[in-house]
Amino acid sequence: VNYVVQEAIVVIKDIFRKYPNKYESIIATLCENLDTLDEPEARASMIWIIGEYAERIDNADELLESFLDNFHDENSQVQLQLLTAIVKLFLKRPTDTQELVQQVLSLATQDSENPDLRDRGFIYWRLLSTDPAAAKDVVLAEKPLIAEETDLLEPTLLDELICHISSLASVYHKPPTAFVEGKVGLKKILPTRTDGDTDSEGQAQVIPGPDNLIGDLLDINIGGGGAPEGGAGAPPTTDLLGGGLDQLIGGGPVAPGGAAGGLAPGAAPAAGGGSGMNSLLGDIFGTGPTAHTGYVPAKQVWLTAQKGKGLEVTGSWSRRNNIVHMEMTLCNKALSGMTGFAIQLNKNSFGLNPAQPLNIPTLNANQTLDISLPMNTTGAVQKMDPLTNIQVAIKNNVDVFYFACMAPLHIFFTEEGNMEKKTFLATWKDIPATNELQYTIENVECTSDGISTKMAQNNAFTVAKRTLEGQDMIYQSIKLTNGIWALVELKLQPGNPAVQLSFKSRVTDIGQGIFQIYDAILHN
Repeated sequence: VNYVVQEAIVVIKDIFRKYPNKYESIIATLCENLDTLDEPEARASMIWIIGEYAERIDNADELLESFLDNFHDENSQVQLQLLTAIVKLFLKRPTDTQELVQQVLSLATQDSENPDLRDRGFIYWRLLSTDPAAAKDVVLAEKPLIAEETDLLEPTLLDELICHISSLASVYHKPPTAFVEGKVGLKKILPTRTDGDTDSEGQAQVIPGPDNLIGDLLDINIGGGGAPEGGAGAPPTTDLLGGGLDQLIGGGPVAPGGAAGGLAPGAAPAAGGGSGMNSLLGDIFGTGPTAHTGYVPAKQVWLTAQKGKGLEVTGSWSRRNNIVHMEMTLCNKALSGMTGFAIQLNKNSFGLNPAQPLNIPTLNANQTLDISLPMNTTGAVQKMDPLTNIQVAIKNNVDVFYFACMAPLHIFFTEEGNMEKKTFLATWKDIPATNELQYTIENVECTSDGISTKMAQNNAFTVAKRTLEGQDMIYQSIKLTNGIWALVELKLQPGNPAVQLSFKSRVTDIGQGIFQIYDAILHN
């Protein structure tokens, strides 16, 4: 039946868009039905197929030329599609189609009264005459696959967004209560969905963007000559301070000058300022700086009083106001006071370095002092094993003391890690399957909403949530301070306290750290 064939061609064109280079064997059959097409949409779809696969159709020029006989009588969408298809054909087979492309350009620019057609014809003509390579990049550019985003939205959220289709909520994909301050208005909802309405199909897939979003974990310079010898007392096997030990022992500056600080009780330096407008936009888009403190592990003994000659250091790590902090408690268990404190970190995987000097005038005998030392990630970088191992030297008037501690990976999660849905899908698809790691987190007593909230407080952002085959699925994105992206999929089964975590990244070295911090946060 003629109309069935025409509707099928329209659908097949979309199938070719969604699944390129997969069903081309049917093209020959489609070309045999060319003369039966009389609907504009079907003719335009067939022309697109011929232009898109012109290099595989031997008589593509003859097929397209047959449409030129009644060019001015064709529908505008057929004319536009024919112009583009012939230009594609010329770029793929320039030697035997020059006359054909000149003919269609002349018809489009000189004989047509359609401004859209004329404009497109002039653009193609100018591109072909001035820079054929640029024309090829434009006309034959790789096209994104057809994708559906609504299946990434939670059904209840989608129902509410539909009720606010004419408001900003449909633009931000957030309910009005998420970005409008003041009294909460009447909440509009659609009738409750039945279980049969839940979309159980797989994720939509899109083609990756041109830019590579995933960085290289160790795109760093770890070469260079050996560091100069340190002072007495430095361990013979490790140049802990990379040439800075002489400054540390001599009392010189350890870090570039800055405001004296680091001495807390509980005080922390202010983060970089921002205008009220930036704050408002951050609230609207969900990307503003967070003032809260995320997960802070319990303090551990980093330096015992025995090894520190009376100085005991316990510590932990935190990230607040976009800044990494080294949380330390210094206890003087010696019989006399300690002065002249300074601190320095060895090269590490993330370039962690003190942002200001350690300013402790005097630590008296039996005195305990809490310190919150802000850090930056602009220091020297060298891959450590384990990856988040941090080697530290603390100097005072007694000696120089060395210790190592493990930094939890989440302190390197930045506030810029909220990835767009399409980008997330494209990146997940682009990363090889061999880079996917899976873990199981046992005895989790959180709902999917609770997990999203907990992880958002630590800059692991929920990109989408959905229910698939009775399982709650959470998709999260993370960006580290060195530009590495991590993608996480969490699967929760109602009544089952075990959470399945799937991790993908260009850099699988961070996988174990991701799993450990998820395990710690979800059990905190």
